[in-house]
Amino acid sequence: MTEEQRVSEVKNFVAGGCGGITTTLVGHPFDTIKVRLQTQSAQNPLYKGTWDCLSQTVKKEGIFALYKGMGAPLVGVAPIFAISFMGFGIGKKIQQSSPDEALGPAQLAAAGFLSGFMTTVIMAPGERIKCLLQVQQAATGPPKYSGPADVVKSLYREGGLRSIFKGSAATAARDAPASAAYFASYELIQRWLQGPDRQKLTVGTTLFAGGMAGVFNWVVAIPMDVCKNRLQAAPEGKYTGAMDVLSKLLKTEGPTALWKGATPIMLRSFPANAACFLGYEAAMFGLNQVAPNL
Repeated sequence: MTEEQRVSEVKNFVAGGCGGITTTLVGHPFDTIKVRLQTQSAQNPLYKGTWDCLSQTVKKEGIFALYKGMGAPLVGVAPIFAISFMGFGIGKKIQQSSPDEALGPAQLAAAGFLSGFMTTVIMAPGERIKCLLQVQQAATGPPKYSGPADVVKSLYREGGLRSIFKGSAATAARDAPASAAYFASYELIQRWLQGPDRQKLTVGTTLFAGGMAGVFNWVVAIPMDVCKNRLQAAPEGKYTGAMDVLSKLLKTEGPTALWKGATPIMLRSFPANAACFLGYEAAMFGLNQVAPNL
């Protein structure tokens, strides 16, 4: 596959969507545990840690509780990842002086940064819906929301579109730098394993590079992810914005609170993103076989 084929907007859009679906199917149970840990009360925590959260969730609510809130990201994830990979392709293309030019680390990171901003318009409301569904506890009475559509209707009644898009700035602040690390690390690891032209990708190298890209992504993203989740899961009026969340979090719980949920995130990051890039590369390979000049 040539570099020119890799920056095709249409191919990146379709292949990115395929990668996003595989990511969600593999990673959502870990994400549910992460959100519950990040949003629980510091004074009266429900869970002692990752494994306690997992065991309590499955014991009280059943195995399918780990997939709560998956409807919103599954519906939204294909366009989100499609836009993300397309944005990365566009970011590379606008920096290239020739179609087959291989970009350096800083240029790859800049292209990834752009892709993170481009996904916010879909990512922010999807994350808001997901967080509200994931923090519902079966043991505390009937759930407030019956599903993603009910969340959207309730949020719109309470505060209109502004309520649905609550946390958009925090989402962008998380995703832009994290996407820079994500895409740059994947490209550079693949070059290290396969050479600068990346003409002989294998399943093994793709899984490894994709998994490590996920790890680098979340090392950058976790602190802002904690702030974003608290903001989006909180009742209206509790916080004025992400910086207010950060300030109160540091004051009441200390810096270590910014790394709450790190264990399930890291357990999720490698397999979920390995699956993502395998799905992406498989789809891209198929597209290049069917329509090499698209």
